[in-house]
Amino acid sequence: MLSKFLISKFIKNYKDVNNKKVRDEYGYLGGVVGIILNLILFATKLIIGIISNSIAVTADAFNNLSDVASSVITILGFKLASKPPDREHPFGHGRLEYVSGLIVSFLVILVGFEFIKTSFDKIIHPSKVIFTLIPFILILISIGFKIWISRFNKTMGKAINSSALKASSTDALTDVYSSSCVALSLLLSKWVDLPIDGYMGMVVSLIIMYAGYSLIRETINPLLGEAPDMDLVNGLKEKLLSYDYITGSHDLVIHNYGPGRCMGSIHAEVPCDISIVKIHEIIDKAEKEISDEFSMYLVIHMDPINTTDEEVSLCRNELLDVLKTFSIIKSIHDFRIVGEGEHKNLIFDVVIDFNPRFSECDESNLEEDINKELKKLYPFYNAVMTIDRDYLGV
Repeated sequence: MLSKFLISKFIKNYKDVNNKKVRDEYGYLGGVVGIILNLILFATKLIIGIISNSIAVTADAFNNLSDVASSVITILGFKLASKPPDREHPFGHGRLEYVSGLIVSFLVILVGFEFIKTSFDKIIHPSKVIFTLIPFILILISIGFKIWISRFNKTMGKAINSSALKASSTDALTDVYSSSCVALSLLLSKWVDLPIDGYMGMVVSLIIMYAGYSLIRETINPLLGEAPDMDLVNGLKEKLLSYDYITGSHDLVIHNYGPGRCMGSIHAEVPCDISIVKIHEIIDKAEKEISDEFSMYLVIHMDPINTTDEEVSLCRNELLDVLKTFSIIKSIHDFRIVGEGEHKNLIFDVVIDFNPRFSECDESNLEEDINKELKKLYPFYNAVMTIDRDYLGV
C-alpha cells in the first residue's frame, strides 16, 4: 500500500510506463527513497556497532552506506541515460543505465572484500561482543525496512522493466539475509565465548560479495548483447502476420540500446505477384504501427514468395519431406528455383537450432547430405542453401 501511495503521489501519469519521462521519474523516486532510508540505517547500525563492539554490525552498516552510493549512481544512471541522441550516439545514451548498475555491482563487491579482511582480523584478534536489547531490536527493525525497500524496488522495476531497479531489489533482499546473520551473532554472543562475531562478519561479507557478483551478471548481459525478451519476439511476429498479404516472417534481429530503445529488423514473406506499390504501402504501415506499439524502431524487409507456380510448390513440398529426416532442421524460407531446362538450382535458407558445437565442418556435411537426398528425386538439380542458426529458439 505504501509503495503504491508513493508512486501515485510523486510520479505524475505513473501508469504511462512507456513514456520515457515517467520511466525516469520511477528511477529518481527509487534512488531518493533508497538514499534516505539507507542513510538512516547506516547511522543506526554504526552507532549500534560501536556500542556493542561488533564488527558484524559495523560491516552491515557500511553495506548500507554502499547502498546509498548505489542509489546515487542509479539516479545519475537514469539522468544520463535520458540524454537525447547526438552525432556520436545516434541511438541515444540508454545503455548508461546498465553501466551505472555495473558500477554499483563493483562497489558492492569492494565493500564485501574489505570486510572479509576486517572480519578475518577479528577472528585472529577477538574482542568480546556486548549484547544489549535495544540495539538488537533496532537491527530487527532495520530488517523490516530492508524487506520493504526490496518490495518497493521490485514493484517499480516490474512496472518499467528496469534491470537497475530489479537489481536494487535483489540487493536489498540480500541485506535482509546479512542483517539476519548479524542479529543471530548478537544473540549467540550471550552464550558463546568463541569469536562468533568475526565468523558471522565473514558470512555477511561473503553474502555481500555474492550479491555484487549476481548484480554484475544481470547488468553486463544487456551490454554484451543478450537475447531479446520472448514476449517481445512473439508479440512482434504475431502483430506482423496480422497485416494483409504477409504470410510469414524470419531473420528477426533486435538490438538493445537501453531500456525502451530497441532497433529491430525482420523479413516478411509476401506473394511475388502482388503490386510492389501496394505491398510497399502495407510494409510502411506495419513498420510505423509496430514501432509505435512496441516502442522500438523496426525495419521490415520484404521477401517475395512464389505461391502459384506448380513446379515451385511441388519441389518445395518434396524438399520439406526430405528435410524431415534431419532432426536438426527446424524450417526453411526464401525458397526459389533458378535456371532453365533440366539443370536448375534449388535456392533456400535452412534454419537449424543454435548449437555452439555445430561447426562449419558440420554445416558442410549437412549440405552434402541434403544434396545427396535431393539428387535421388532430382538428379539434375543442385541445392544451394544458406544455413541460419535460430538464436531466439522460436
